[in-house]
Amino acid sequence: MTSLTRRLGCLLGVLSLGTSLAHGQAITTVNGEEVTMLTGTKAEHTTSSIPTNLYQTYTTRITLGTTTDTASSILASVSGNVTDVELTSTSASETSSATLSYLTGTNSHSTSTSNATASSTESPQPVPTNTRPCNNYPEFCDRKYSNITEVGCHNSPFVRANSAAANQQLGVVDQLDDGVRFLQAQIQWAANDSVPHFCHTTCDLFDAGPITEWLTTVKDWVVAHPYDVVTILLGNGNYSTPDFYVPHIEKTGILRYVYTPPVVPMTLDDWPTLSHMILTGQRVVMFMDYMANQTAYPWLLDEFTQMWETPFDPVDQNFPCVVQRPPDLPADQAKKRLYLMNHNLNGEANLLGNVLNVPDLSRINVTNSAEGFGSLGLAANNCRSDWGRAPNVLNVDYYNMGDPPGSVFEAAARVNNVTYNRKCCGVAASSAERIEAMLKVPLTLGLMWAAFWSLV
Repeated sequence: MTSLTRRLGCLLGVLSLGTSLAHGQAITTVNGEEVTMLTGTKAEHTTSSIPTNLYQTYTTRITLGTTTDTASSILASVSGNVTDVELTSTSASETSSATLSYLTGTNSHSTSTSNATASSTESPQPVPTNTRPCNNYPEFCDRKYSNITEVGCHNSPFVRANSAAANQQLGVVDQLDDGVRFLQAQIQWAANDSVPHFCHTTCDLFDAGPITEWLTTVKDWVVAHPYDVVTILLGNGNYSTPDFYVPHIEKTGILRYVYTPPVVPMTLDDWPTLSHMILTGQRVVMFMDYMANQTAYPWLLDEFTQMWETPFDPVDQNFPCVVQRPPDLPADQAKKRLYLMNHNLNGEANLLGNVLNVPDLSRINVTNSAEGFGSLGLAANNCRSDWGRAPNVLNVDYYNMGDPPGSVFEAAARVNNVTYNRKCCGVAASSAERIEAMLKVPLTLGLMWAAFWSLV
């Protein structure tokens, strides 16, 4: 065994040890030497190279004709009052009850008659006020989906203690309970499994399990929360065509609640209000970053046709609010689309000439703060100044950390012009636990580096 091979084996062993043990994979000693390595092979699927046509372009808009337009005409003349109605939904696998928010009322109006001697005016009917929150705020009910800023969880399923590959500390139910309404995750194919998994770059590094498990959990939460609209961004890490994923998505039952747009691409003005989406039962918006095919699957929206992103895996605390994906998007077109602000600060580790980006937990409280240099709040305000409107998504790591915890929701509330007064976040962690968590990644990288050179 060469010195280089031993160093590589040690490096991979230290990096992957926590993940390997959590999944029960074998850790072996190579040729009797004290080097830990991960057994198994990386799964390969149908796509072995990155396609050249990742970013789709539409010269004309395509009418999909699969939306429910009847409710929109009703809502156009309706004021925001709430009537609770008990509904029961039944499928082959579940029976559940939920309360939906129905808007009732009429527009205020005035009529008058006149003649040479007298006139009269009919008093307007009182206009009821909605007090039922949509996505945690009553003010959001009458706003278009495209006119709201939500907190997003970068790599939502990647939750594991003591893992440099993790991006969140709390699971998806806690994320949603605390107020996150945008969930992003990357799909890969695990070895010897016909079901796609949520994996971080490769399933050998971090395997969060089959996509069916996580999507079912999200679907169950959506069923239990009938006044909320949740957005899911699926990262197509293997660049497979959607037909490989759709049967597994269908099995979860989440398509019962999925939003189907009327046209592609959607501009800002095309999006419905949250109340419309709630009334029509289309409360899950699902995007895919690459290889989406909306003519075949209208509900699986092509992300970069309708949304752009700021730089991915940022390492600059200035967080420049510029378009990175799709590349070369003209500013006039960018202003007509949704946009996602990546605010998950990374630290760079250069190992054997390879740059490894990991969440910078040493500065997470600053990164997730509502104000100050490098903060989420300042970056959101800078984006609003640059583009004339706030981002639609504030995509963060470890959403529950901040100064104080919950500061990511405060930052979002400020650009939404609403008041944040909820409790955060999930299972409360002590200050000592949060500090310990922030120190784990730098400490692990230091141990990796020391172990690497000790074998030279």
